[in-house]
Amino acid sequence: MATTSKIEWTEQTWNPTTGCTKISPGCKHCYAETMSKRLRAMGTEGYENGFRLTLMPDRLDEPRKRRKPTMYFVNSMSDVFHARVPFEYVDRIFETIEKTPQHTYQMLTKRADRMAQYFASRPVPPNAWLGVSVENRRHGLPRVDHLRKVAATVRFLSVEPLLEGLGPIDLAGIHWVIVGGESGPKARPMKLEWLQEISQQCRDAKVAFFFKQWGGWGADGTRRSKKSNGREFQGRTWDEMPAQTEVA
Repeated sequence: MATTSKIEWTEQTWNPTTGCTKISPGCKHCYAETMSKRLRAMGTEGYENGFRLTLMPDRLDEPRKRRKPTMYFVNSMSDVFHARVPFEYVDRIFETIEKTPQHTYQMLTKRADRMAQYFASRPVPPNAWLGVSVENRRHGLPRVDHLRKVAATVRFLSVEPLLEGLGPIDLAGIHWVIVGGESGPKARPMKLEWLQEISQQCRDAKVAFFFKQWGGWGADGTRRSKKSNGREFQGRTWDEMPAQTEVA
């Protein structure tokens, strides 16, 4: 079901599929896997299969029932472009998106090549923002090139968890960058200089920059609770959102 989200950069989550499989270091401590197991143990409807990929066609129409314009994060508990999600089913997801122009949909994937393949023969609805995860240089940065091939009104990067310095990032055609450290008991630290490097590149390229969290490690390299470390960077909270752009 669609639920109110605690994620700082969205309002609601909508999960027409649940479950996933790990494909890169960013998946190592997947919050969705942990949450799926917890929901299954609680007997929550829709999580009978735990974290095994599952299509949820009964959820496809949920956003159509909501008239109030809403920012939806699509598949916070899965990946729309997983290889085992048929394109015919993805078509049904985007049919709902097209039929609800009052909403904005944020869609994030680690399978950027399959996303580019899907949209090679299909237009992107103007109310769909498309993003890729960028956790490191080897796995994350190549996804940006695939994203750039897709003609979306907003293209964004979710640099979370940031696991190493990324070096120069080609931000051409990118409208928004979200950065965050990892949280949880096994969180890997994010270094201040990695964050500074990305934020400066965003400012230079005039790309909206959103700092989500420090996570389990503070700016000083000390382990604390996520709440204690907070969200401030350079003495302020960075909540920049992308301006709506023309498809390019």
